[in-house]
Amino acid sequence: MAKPFPFAAIVAQEDMKKALLMAAVEPLLGGVLIFGDRGTGKSTAVRALTELLPAIETREGCRYNCLPAQPQSACTVCNPVHGRKPPPILKRRAPMIDLPLGATEDRVCGSLDIEKALVAGEKHFEPGLLAAANRGFLYIDEINLLEDHLVDLLLDAAASGVNVVEREGLSIRHAARFVLVGSGNPEEGDLRPQLLDRFGLSVDVRTIDDLSQRIEVIRRRDAYETDPLAFCDLWAKRDAAIGRRVTAARKILRQVEIPDAVVMRMSQLCLRLGIDGMRGELTLMRASRAAAALAGRHTVTWDDVFDIAPMVLCHRLRRDPLDDAGSTPRVERALATLDAGPGLGHG
Repeated sequence: MAKPFPFAAIVAQEDMKKALLMAAVEPLLGGVLIFGDRGTGKSTAVRALTELLPAIETREGCRYNCLPAQPQSACTVCNPVHGRKPPPILKRRAPMIDLPLGATEDRVCGSLDIEKALVAGEKHFEPGLLAAANRGFLYIDEINLLEDHLVDLLLDAAASGVNVVEREGLSIRHAARFVLVGSGNPEEGDLRPQLLDRFGLSVDVRTIDDLSQRIEVIRRRDAYETDPLAFCDLWAKRDAAIGRRVTAARKILRQVEIPDAVVMRMSQLCLRLGIDGMRGELTLMRASRAAAALAGRHTVTWDDVFDIAPMVLCHRLRRDPLDDAGSTPRVERALATLDAGPGLGHG
């Protein structure tokens, strides 16, 4: 199987790449929604991200991605029966699981293993995609076409971090903490408001209109398709450097401080835009902390907030039928009225 297109080789689309890297640093952000035209590199960027993610520790054969020191009760591998020793601990790449649009509820949540039930007469749980995505990423392409009943399942799991299965005499609970990444074409329909609000970041990507960048996209894609291994080797060092940035940012993330003056301006911004609830401020705090950590800094500045505010707040705005300029200009106008005062700092 060919390696994914290198993340570092993606031309332009800086907001999309930054949003994905912030989500890789801070899982509590709530995930990334990428909307845009076909052929703008949405799926390419998401799949390229898998090569940058730090490895996770789990046990050999574990299908729930359990923490070795905290095995889940549903996992028969990490909680072996009859006193057997658990299998050895190993490191593997954090999972990036694709959720197909046509997936059934059983495939997503897990179900009774029919073969074992018929052959051995045992009730055995077959874990689904939510178990496989634990401690990693769950990716849904064309998410705006996802069926409503699957949207409901994702909302429940995303809110609680737990998948609960009660059917066929089974009662199973297991961790389902994942970063949700969705992509889609806005021409094919809107996303349900309940699911839209669950995404921490939302990015609009457009077809590149710079001639030199378009030519560079074509050349790089052609080189990759001609010899994927050689092309990936060419970009391996730059990809590795980005991966080291993500790892370093994760290590210092909880040490990053946000000055009171910056927090105050965050709340003022959300109030001015009429953002419902408190999720806007919380996500701004988490995203700005991740942005500062990626830059190797221990203090958030107003510049961090200024740069990421549109991707945090645009999809949370109430629709204004009298304002046809769009969500991003509304956020930018509100930001322009909040000039950086004393104590806000600049990066």
